[in-house]
Amino acid sequence: MQRKILITGAAIAALMTAAPALAQTASEGVDLSELVVTAQKREQKLQDVPAAISVLSGDALAARGSVNLESAQYLVPTLNFRKSGTTINQTLFLRGVGTSTFSIAGEPSVSTVVDGVVLSRSGEAFSDLIDVERIEVLRGPQGTLFGKNTSAGVINIVTKRPGDDFGGYVEGGYFSSGGAGKLRAGVDVPFSDLVKGRFTVSYGSYDGNIRNLTRGTRVNGYEHWGVRGVIVADPREDLSLTLIADYRESDDDCCAELIGTTPTNLTATVLPTPRGDRTRHVTQDLITSTKEESGGVSLQADWSVGGNVVTYIGSYRQYDNTEIRDGDWLPQAYVGFNQLHDLGPQTSNTVTQELRLTSPADQTLTYVVGAYYSRAETDRTFTRNNIVCTLAPTPTVLTPCTAPGTVITRPSGTATFGSVFTNYALFGQGEANLTDRFRLIAGLRFTSDELSVNHQRVSPLTGPGIQPSFGPFTASTSNDNLSGKAGAQFDLSDDSTAYATYSRGYKGPAYNVFFNLTATGTNVIEAETADSFEVGLKNTLLDGRLILNLAAYYATYDNFQANNPDLVAGVVVTRFTNAGTISTRGAELDFLFRPMADLNVSGGLAYTDAKVDQFKLPTNGVITGVIPSGTPLAYAPRWKGSVAIDYRIRDVGPVDVILGAQGSFQSKQLSQFDANAAVRNVTTIGGYGLVDLSMGIADRDDRYQITAQVKNLFDESFASAITSGGPGGSYRYLIPREADRYYGVTARLNF
Repeated sequence: MQRKILITGAAIAALMTAAPALAQTASEGVDLSELVVTAQKREQKLQDVPAAISVLSGDALAARGSVNLESAQYLVPTLNFRKSGTTINQTLFLRGVGTSTFSIAGEPSVSTVVDGVVLSRSGEAFSDLIDVERIEVLRGPQGTLFGKNTSAGVINIVTKRPGDDFGGYVEGGYFSSGGAGKLRAGVDVPFSDLVKGRFTVSYGSYDGNIRNLTRGTRVNGYEHWGVRGVIVADPREDLSLTLIADYRESDDDCCAELIGTTPTNLTATVLPTPRGDRTRHVTQDLITSTKEESGGVSLQADWSVGGNVVTYIGSYRQYDNTEIRDGDWLPQAYVGFNQLHDLGPQTSNTVTQELRLTSPADQTLTYVVGAYYSRAETDRTFTRNNIVCTLAPTPTVLTPCTAPGTVITRPSGTATFGSVFTNYALFGQGEANLTDRFRLIAGLRFTSDELSVNHQRVSPLTGPGIQPSFGPFTASTSNDNLSGKAGAQFDLSDDSTAYATYSRGYKGPAYNVFFNLTATGTNVIEAETADSFEVGLKNTLLDGRLILNLAAYYATYDNFQANNPDLVAGVVVTRFTNAGTISTRGAELDFLFRPMADLNVSGGLAYTDAKVDQFKLPTNGVITGVIPSGTPLAYAPRWKGSVAIDYRIRDVGPVDVILGAQGSFQSKQLSQFDANAAVRNVTTIGGYGLVDLSMGIADRDDRYQITAQVKNLFDESFASAITSGGPGGSYRYLIPREADRYYGVTARLNF
């Protein structure tokens, strides 16, 4: 059977770090024009799909030391990632658009799909991804085939399937800068000619890149483990069944927010010296952390009927997350400076059902039609405990609450709240091959959304960040939507294809349901819609040795769902609201060049101009919350790119030598989407570039491989997030692991 190679479209550079696999295919002389993707729910050549797509191999991400979507941001020029204190508050952005919210009744603009199953909560997507075959990044609205909450794009993750023969692998690695270790193992088991299985386990730990001077420990680390199994059965020639089950646990002491600027009050005396994005110390008595458990099961059936394929995918998933947060960033409570600690366990479950019919590809009219159902339920209990103390006369030096004579109060509040999203949809997309070179594309999706929420807060004693008791409050809303796609595609030659498309995107209604909800925030946040225009040119040149793809786009978003900062009970929070109208436009270039066997050069470059067109007056009626027209969106760097080179030198004595280098860069980007120009200036993350190098040896048949790496060769420091609200008007920084140089070695044995 002809081997299919699945690699990149827009950020092809990713695969270059997976040198062994790619170098092996190079020696086989595979034509790059045969690269295959499944971004339109059928197998198609990458160069035949009229859309801008990035595809990353799981091996490429693993070569960077981890397999998660946070790492992918350095490999896809139009993908950006907002890091937060806990995973449930983290966000993906595509082409400058994403939804950042603390509400459990709001959903992302970038949807994550694993083996055809939509992950209902964005936080679940940020765990380690076990046994990944590839990650397809579909840029721009994808409402027709993937449904709601894809107004900015889709991350489509496909995991590995069982092999035909018994075999497996064991892989281990160790990295400096916090003593990170990982261990992964997998085995393929052919139970019979008709039933095959693949089973994997993974474990990883990391001490962290930040030192907590109060507790004498490192933080921002983790301990993860997970198991996964896939069974594929072919009981008949025309029927295939795929059963997938997985379970994982995560215990993260992440992510500590550092005080990167000098406070204007007495707390500066007990905080580490602020050094901006080079700060690496905190003094906190409570470790901000996240504990997670998640797992699920899915069944996919593919039945061939007269050349058509009927596909059914059903799933159940459970996702539980407990957030623990230090909200005062100090080593203890002081007179005039309260202690604020949060505890917020959350449980959620999702049921999905999808049925679709896919026509054969080799006919005048091809199509995919289907129906979809999902129900996602989330419940949370959030408790905030304060320690507030006073002393008369008011001290002129920083005084702990344990000092004699202090009067201590303990404000506290607990809120229980939940949401239920129910979604029904009918969809279809077709392609009419009018001639051998000219095609028309059209698709529609009808979506019906239902959302119900509840909230009640009991506050025995109010205080900083704790509003009075509220509720019980219940509400519901519903919305119907028709989204779709239309376009044309023309083959300029056998090696070049041009396309132009219009896409309508949609994200369902929401509520701003969070701990400090009050009556002024109970309004419905209307559905978000997007209108996107894209033109592209896909070229396969030099007898299949060079892929060069270009795309340009313009998109507007109405009722853009966004967070902007607000002050509630003396604590800075973010208000989830219909922000108004925004737009994004840009151009993208991607290439993959294989000048000779075993030598690969690749890269991607993106220009993005995403900004506010017209911001709405916030629901609190405060005009100072209006963000000026023309303000750039958060996490939308104007320029971003990557380039990579890898070379496999064969038969160097008894082994092959593998050399690799990868660089990525981005211009400055806004971290806090704020109406205040001064705040936007301070919370702008400066431009930076990263360079990684690797060198390894491998057996000629890839039975083993040992690779040494240096990450962030030039020790380029940067912040992944900068926000206001720290002690004394200071600013809080989140520093990722990638902001420091570190080294690692990985060994893999295949059997």
